[in-house]
Amino acid sequence: MFVNVNANPTNRPKFLGEHGSLARAQFLLSEYKYNRGAEIFGEAEPAEYVYQVVEGAVRSYKLLSDGRRQIGAFHLVGDIFGLENGLAHRFTAEAIVDTTVRLAKRVSLEHVAEEDATVARDLLDMTTSNLQHAENHMLLLGRKTSLERVAAFLLDIADYLGLTLETVSRALSCLHEKGILGFVGQTQRQIVLLDRTELAKLDL
Repeated sequence: MFVNVNANPTNRPKFLGEHGSLARAQFLLSEYKYNRGAEIFGEAEPAEYVYQVVEGAVRSYKLLSDGRRQIGAFHLVGDIFGLENGLAHRFTAEAIVDTTVRLAKRVSLEHVAEEDATVARDLLDMTTSNLQHAENHMLLLGRKTSLERVAAFLLDIADYLGLTLETVSRALSCLHEKGILGFVGQTQRQIVLLDRTELAKLDL
């Protein structure tokens, strides 16, 4: 859906540089720290590196022609992102919170994959996972009703934050009581942002 998170930690991608003995020897790895809101790479920039979240969280998004932002995915610890099938990035990636990212040169990764079957298999797994994510996202945006989309997103929010749906619901109720959010409609299933300034104060 929206969140690129594997619920089973044992199935998370290995950290770059842990993909076989040859990879450990040949990968040139670097780690960078990004402050909250900092851009890691921009749309249409050369895709020279493959990235992995070591600490924190990253979101990838596209800016639409009307100025809206379309979130592509959220990436948490262990998630690998920026792996493109072309020469340029299709999305912009930025740190949601203070984040540490490990990166490896894409060309080095490709060279190692030519000689190490473990790395080649892991790259195939990453590509397949990204394809499944894209297919799920297309289904979410193109075939589901608005109610189904919101339900799917709330499930993802809970997973992303490590919370239960009940806790997410209580948090929404709390924001409603503070006058920050409003619920409208006969079923009160529509949410209206009433006070963006106060909401931003809670995200410090």
